[in-house]
Amino acid sequence: MPRSLWTGSLSFGLVNVPVRLETAVRDRDLHFRQIHRKDGAPIEVQRFCSEEDVEVDYDEITHGYEPEDSEQVMISDLELQAIEPRRTRTIDIEQFVELAEVDPMYFDHPYWLVPASEDDGTVRAYRLLTEVMGQTERAALGRLVMRAKEYLALVREREGALTLTTMLFADETRPIKDIDAATQKSHKPARKQLDAAVAVIEALSEDWEPDKHKDRYRDRLRKVVQQKRKGETISVPDSDQASEPVPDLMAALERTLEELQAGSSR
Repeated sequence: MPRSLWTGSLSFGLVNVPVRLETAVRDRDLHFRQIHRKDGAPIEVQRFCSEEDVEVDYDEITHGYEPEDSEQVMISDLELQAIEPRRTRTIDIEQFVELAEVDPMYFDHPYWLVPASEDDGTVRAYRLLTEVMGQTERAALGRLVMRAKEYLALVREREGALTLTTMLFADETRPIKDIDAATQKSHKPARKQLDAAVAVIEALSEDWEPDKHKDRYRDRLRKVVQQKRKGETISVPDSDQASEPVPDLMAALERTLEELQAGSSR
């Protein structure tokens, strides 16, 4: 059983549901460490003072912040601890929202939210909340303090259980007006182009099947590791050339649709 990351209660109004938080993701990446090519020894990182060129003990290190309009400000660990959010064991629900109205752009990290114990009262309260949220298709928005940081969190029903997703705050996302001005220019497509593009999208549309999509880079990386273990030489392919702009957008759309239709008829 995965280790609980947080244990407390989900609170809304006078109702408290004892819960525990477990991660909903698995780390499947291959992790490497830096080593000396000459002898394979691990590389160690040491902290040096750029002014004195001497190694600095960890207890001599503090934090510095450089505002754009002034000199560096030093802040100690104790001063940072003074403004940490109050550690609580409660996920305080502030409101319920329509799940369909929540922009996925604000989603950060997913967790499972499960009953804190097998006690009959705990399980009944958890099951009641799960059923209600599933029927109403609403999500609970609240706050959670974990590892000395306060998170905005969205709780929703999924497959008969509750999930909690930490959320980005509104000012952490970049507004579209800050992006390349090319996205803001008006280039209204012709009706014929629009219809052709819609037809391509419809032809490529399928039900969402998460198991269908694999991490191809990780598969290639595992293959490289296996080849190296066998003493094989890894060939490095030439770099791909950047794609050129489509000279005739309409012709490209029509050709794409023809290939899709031909493929589906086989």
